[in-house]
Amino acid sequence: QVQLVESGGGLVQAGGSLRLSCAASEGTISSRAKGWFRQAPGKAREFVAAVSGGGASTSYIDSVKGRFTISRDNAKNTVYLQMNSLKPEDTAVYYCAARKTFSSISESMGGYDYWGQGTQVTVSS
Repeated sequence: QVQLVESGGGLVQAGGSLRLSCAASEGTISSRAKGWFRQAPGKAREFVAAVSGGGASTSYIDSVKGRFTISRDNAKNTVYLQMNSLKPEDTAVYYCAARKTFSSISESMGGYDYWGQGTQVTVSS
């Protein structure tokens, strides 16, 4: 069973930066699409960003465009989310996800087969 382990969350002031990492336990999904989702207290989990298997295509929710960058290193089985100019409304638990079969991007939770345990990001005002 593939496991995804996130790291890099924490507490940061508004305007600050964090970089989240998500490492997969095995390389069988190294070329599959990966995504980041987040869930704020009392809200549904939402799509944040995704990257295709080869890294050529990316997608972002409008609210993070220009501030967040998703990237991947397939040799390390790791996907990253660089978050700059953080805002209090970015506060949430961030989850990485991976597709089992497809290298193309999905913006839907249902498009992903594997999920990490989540990492807390808190942005203070």
